[in-house]
Amino acid sequence: MTHLSIPPLLFEPLFMERVWGGRRLESLFGKKLPPGKTIGESWEITDRPEAQSVVRQGPWQGKTLHELWLSQREEIFGSGLPEAPRFPVLAKLLDARETMSLQVHPPASVAASLGGQSKSEVWYFAEADGGAEIVAGLRAGVRPNDFQRALHEGTVAELVPRLVVQTGDSFFVPSGRLHAIGGGNVIVEIQENSDTTYRVYDWARTDAGGQPRTLHVEQAMRSIDFTDVEPQLVRPSGELIVRCPQFTVEKWNLDAARPANDHPAYTLFFCLSGAVEMAGVQIVPGDFFLVPAAAHTAPLEPRAPGTSLLRVTPPAA
Repeated sequence: MTHLSIPPLLFEPLFMERVWGGRRLESLFGKKLPPGKTIGESWEITDRPEAQSVVRQGPWQGKTLHELWLSQREEIFGSGLPEAPRFPVLAKLLDARETMSLQVHPPASVAASLGGQSKSEVWYFAEADGGAEIVAGLRAGVRPNDFQRALHEGTVAELVPRLVVQTGDSFFVPSGRLHAIGGGNVIVEIQENSDTTYRVYDWARTDAGGQPRTLHVEQAMRSIDFTDVEPQLVRPSGELIVRCPQFTVEKWNLDAARPANDHPAYTLFFCLSGAVEMAGVQIVPGDFFLVPAAAHTAPLEPRAPGTSLLRVTPPAA
C-alpha cells in the first residue's frame, strides 16, 4: 500500500463499569454504552493481558493491538522506538459523575517491589461542570506521619489541595502524585501502559452492601511523593501540553490539511471537535485513531469548522 492508501486504525472501545461513573460518554461522544450501567471508563487504546483493543475496520479489522505490535511493528509503529513487550500507551475516556478515590500510582523506583507498574498520565478536561474540581498533591508541611494520622482520624481532606478546573484545561499526574478526580468531569486520559492504582482514602464511601471499598494504604504510603506540594494545572506552550519520558501530548487546532508526523513513527490522535478525514476515513468527536508510521506524511484534512485534536507521539529510543 502507498502511504496515501493506508487508513488510520480505529478500535472498538472497552467499557468499564465504575461506582463513580455515569452515562455522559453516550451523550457527549455518542458511545453505545450498555444499558443500565454506570460507565466510568472507556478503554480506547489498550494492549493489556486482560484488555485488548481490536481494530474495527480496514485491512487489519479484527486484529488486536498486541498482534499488530508483534507482527507489523515497522509498518504501523515505526522503527527506533524504545523496546517494549507491549504497546506503551493506554488511552481512556473517563466519566466521573462522583468523586473518585484518593489514590496514587507507584514510581518506577518502588513499583516492582510492590508488584505493580509505574504510571504517569495526562488529563485533558473534555467537559467540566461549573465548579468541578480535582484533588492533587499535598499542602505544604504535610509529613508521612501527619498523613497517617489523618487517615486514622478521617481528616485527609484537610491535607490535600483542591483545584477548580474548566473545559479545555490539562493536568499532569506523574507517578507518585496523590490525586483524585472530582465529580462532574469528563476526561481524556493518556497514560503509561499500566493498571496499578493504590487507593489510600475513599471519602468514607460504601458500596451497595454497605461495605467500604478495598484500600491499599501500605502500598500507597510507599508510593506517595511527600515533596509534591500544591501542584498546578498545565500551562500549555503553543500546541504543547506535556512532554514526559513516556510520550508527548499536544493540542492541534486543525484549520488546514496537515501531515500527522514529520518522521516515520506512529501518531495517536483524539478528535475533540469538528471532524477530520484521512485516506477516505471520516473521524468524529469521541474517536481515537492511530496513524501508522508508514502513513505519517498522509494529510489529515479538517471537514468541519473548529476541528481540534489531541496528538500523542512516542519518545525517541
